[in-house]
Amino acid sequence: MTKFRWGYIGSGNIAASTARSILRGAHEITAVYSRNAKKAEAFAKKYGAICYRSAEDLLASGKIDALYIATPHTAHVSYAVAALEHKIPVLCEKPVGVCLADVETLIDCAKKNDAYFAEAMWTWFSDVARTVRDWVHVGKIGRVQSVEIHYAFPGLQMPKDSRVRTPETAGGALLDIGIYPITYCCNLFGAPDEICCTGELKDGIDVRETVELRYLNTPFGDFACTLHMGLTGLRESCVIKGSRGEITLPGFFHMASKAVLKCDTVRQTFRGKTDYLTEFTRVAEEIRAGKTQSDFVPLQKTWECMRVMDVCRRQMGLYYPFEAEKGLPQTDWEKLNGYIEGLQDTTAGDMPQDEKVAALYRQLKDGAAQASDMESYWNSFPQLSDKSKASLRR
Repeated sequence: MTKFRWGYIGSGNIAASTARSILRGAHEITAVYSRNAKKAEAFAKKYGAICYRSAEDLLASGKIDALYIATPHTAHVSYAVAALEHKIPVLCEKPVGVCLADVETLIDCAKKNDAYFAEAMWTWFSDVARTVRDWVHVGKIGRVQSVEIHYAFPGLQMPKDSRVRTPETAGGALLDIGIYPITYCCNLFGAPDEICCTGELKDGIDVRETVELRYLNTPFGDFACTLHMGLTGLRESCVIKGSRGEITLPGFFHMASKAVLKCDTVRQTFRGKTDYLTEFTRVAEEIRAGKTQSDFVPLQKTWECMRVMDVCRRQMGLYYPFEAEKGLPQTDWEKLNGYIEGLQDTTAGDMPQDEKVAALYRQLKDGAAQASDMESYWNSFPQLSDKSKASLRR
């Protein structure tokens, strides 16, 4: 089989890391573009690619089978949309955007152009994470009782103008590393019923947060996932406890090489790889099979994870300089979210009715693909009583 031809947009650290890995397999990098022409030329020379003067020239070249986007996440949407409109498959680094509106733009564009789009969440292209999910779903540890994940790295020791520390590039812990524990839970259990986030903001970014994702009336039980993320220290761990046992991922859970199951008197260890070569190979196989989204990282999971992060940002009061003052770019969902979150609960009587909100709700319920689980949606507003929720959605 001929090698799969990748075009790269971006030539920084993550681009170099993926390039070194995938060139060990049935892949080649045939094209690259970066705003930093000098770095792009050096990248092209090192990895055997053609360096293009613009992204449009690269997309029009006809020399690639798919595009990999490895820029800061504030630039992901524009490059991805341009590629999808050329009907070029896209593998986009995480997070694919900075808010739910970005994700919905990308999903709509991919569907409109019948083109493949996937988030480069390498954790879930690995058999390690997929084995953990299988263990949970077949009941190896019984009913889930708790999940606790820690992920911290010394990001505040990086230069002040680095992407991670810069508000203009949506820096901070949540979008850079918080996405890993959040997407882990969404892939294991689906969208949470309730979301609660507290954190610390400094110099325009979030430096640490604790997120609690609550799951109610699920096939796995009623439980909470407690996630701790931060840009100080160095820690990674994941422990999933159940009524019959527990699962642990020693070391770096987001790039795990093994998972350990302890249930009753049995101890089982699964060993595998979490690497870029596996990720790119599986994406290439899906594209060649004619798929328009990934079975490993479905579009719905990308949507669910970003929605959690949007809620976390609102609860922390975290907004980036390029966003509307005191508000994220608003989709219809976010307009409805904002209205409800601004309400004070009234347990003694019905909530006041607003026909515009009710009409918007009905429209979303009837027409939005992401509105399939309305109970989860309403349960994500813990400040409202059941009576108030019932009144609002009449």
